[in-house]
Amino acid sequence: MDNFYKGKTLVISGGTRGIGRAILLKFAKAGANIAFTYNSNEELAQTQVKELEKEYNIKARCYALNILEPETYKELFLKIDEDFDRVDFFISNAIISGRAVAGGYTKFMKLKPRGINNIFTATVNAFVVGAQEAAKRMEKVGGGSIISISSTGNRVFIENYSGHGTCKAAVEAMVRYAATELGEKNIRVNAVSGGPIDTDALKAFTNYEEVRDITAKLSPLGRMGQPEDLAGACLFLCSKDASWVTGHTLIIDGGTTFK
Repeated sequence: MDNFYKGKTLVISGGTRGIGRAILLKFAKAGANIAFTYNSNEELAQTQVKELEKEYNIKARCYALNILEPETYKELFLKIDEDFDRVDFFISNAIISGRAVAGGYTKFMKLKPRGINNIFTATVNAFVVGAQEAAKRMEKVGGGSIISISSTGNRVFIENYSGHGTCKAAVEAMVRYAATELGEKNIRVNAVSGGPIDTDALKAFTNYEEVRDITAKLSPLGRMGQPEDLAGACLFLCSKDASWVTGHTLIIDGGTTFK
């Protein structure tokens, strides 16, 4: 990567597990400093900070964030300003699960406004506020790259996923609007849309084993996606090699949406 990432800073929401964890490891290995958020497990987050700094000789910090209160991103970025002298990359990755998605993760006829609203807040509103704050900092250093993690569940049917899938379609539209308006500041905005990825979040689905087996059968590559598959796409989109890629949704699905 020609030391491109060395001394630059990645801000990512939801960095303790799954896709977020894989992404920050990929960027840390490339030399970037890491500012990541966690929901509740501060002990785990602080342990990861120490591990990142020791293993990759970079600066890492963690911050608590409730993704259902996206307006708190403003305070969070002020804390990041105290710890880092620049922001170059922002990845909106954190999601919600459990009780917060009740009425949102279900069949169409059982959907409830509150559940859908919570998913929209965590997906679209959180992306908007986080990207706004990140863009203010990126402008000061001559540009940057913003990414929202999305899902092919807005393109193909996944049982009980209508609430999530619709909100992912919305965030991809927001990405295109942001890209169009922020381009003059040399800030690129893209989405990375993953097919079913083998994470703890997916394991929480009631039909996890079925999804896993069907995905492996659908993919010409014969396997389910791994968090590292999306991490590599994110690293590419933030690199110089992607300097003319913006307003785009990069689909990483092992070929499953074609079948």
